Amino acid sequence: MDTASIGAYDGVRTAPRASAASRALATEAVHAGRDDLARQGLHAPPIDLSTTYPSYDSRAEAARIDAFATDGGDPVGPPVYGRLGNPTVARFETALARLEGTESAVAFASGMAALSAVLLARSAMGLRHVVAVRPLYGCSDHLLTAGLLGTEVTWTDPAGISDALRPDTGLVLVESPANPTLAELDLRAVAHACGSVPLLADNTFATPVLQRPAEQGARLVLHSATKYLGGHGDVLAGVVACDEEFAGRLRQIRFATGGVLHPLAGYLLLRGLSTLPVRVRAASANAAELVRRLSADPRVARVHYPRLGGAMIAFEVYGDPHDVISRVRLVTPAVSLGSVDTLIQHPASISHRIVDADDRRGAGVSDRLLRLSVGLEDVDDLWTDLDQALGAPPGRPAVGNAELGTAGQRVRG
Repeated sequence: MDTASIGAYDGVRTAPRASAASRALATEAVHAGRDDLARQGLHAPPIDLSTTYPSYDSRAEAARIDAFATDGGDPVGPPVYGRLGNPTVARFETALARLEGTESAVAFASGMAALSAVLLARSAMGLRHVVAVRPLYGCSDHLLTAGLLGTEVTWTDPAGISDALRPDTGLVLVESPANPTLAELDLRAVAHACGSVPLLADNTFATPVLQRPAEQGARLVLHSATKYLGGHGDVLAGVVACDEEFAGRLRQIRFATGGVLHPLAGYLLLRGLSTLPVRVRAASANAAELVRRLSADPRVARVHYPRLGGAMIAFEVYGDPHDVISRVRLVTPAVSLGSVDTLIQHPASISHRIVDADDRRGAGVSDRLLRLSVGLEDVDDLWTDLDQALGAPPGRPAVGNAELGTAGQRVRG
């Protein structure tokens, strides 16, 4: 195909066809970002690995770069340079925006690169103050607390968001369900409390299969795409779904800082999206059954599982959580989540170790908490492994101990 004769993103960034406007999520997951392929005589999306592109019209190239500098829009015409954008990555961005119900999405080399770009975009406007609700992913918490990007954070509970806002507040940041406690927030109420300040909701755990924060008032939706969007533990990426105005600012930050996503990663993410609804629903069914069994187990003190459902479980044990980690054989003891295989980790030792211990415990991340990312294995095989890893029952009677939804609400198992 003659790329010199068309725009770099012609057919890639196009809105859904009229007949596709009401397509179900499962259909969008398979077809979004690929609507132009049949017209090109292609079935699988191409991977464009070029870092630079020939241009014999330097005046037009200068005009495209000037236009990008103005609003961060995709360059019109043939591609220019990999740091300004890539057609393969653009397919993933288009698909994710469609799944989240936003105008645009901007992909980055990691979830932390994506969050950093958002903070830098707001700081560049003189809005360096952030209001945040714990718990968050440990590195997100650390980035804000340490002020590494020149930001200042006020930690609050959802009821205190309105009072925490200042004239220089550029962002409100929440995560629901939260990592690792799975605490849930009323995103619509939170968005209302934000007023004109943009709400960024980390939707990594839920994915657009279970919730679409933009429909509840969030202006920005963050994903560590490394997790469920990729889904196979073989790609590192982040993405922000948002309106086109904010997307332009993020593209400019990405161009200036270089946090670009590799085209091969973009291809793998697009492929991962096609099975996202099937994977999330199957893993969620496994998780729900494991919650039922863990909730009735005398070796387990408490189970945390969101009303929203999903494939993430957190549970506190009476015994030593490190012993459980050391004894699993089928389940993989590893950081990260959202893969086709089941992973377990001890947040206080790994994902949230970087958070101050008092802040960590205050957010509900106890030293006995384990986080389980449930995969697609047979649920009986998973239970057999967890059962032996939990060890001998303690010398105490079983109690109903399932905790569903927000912290403090207990439902007997």
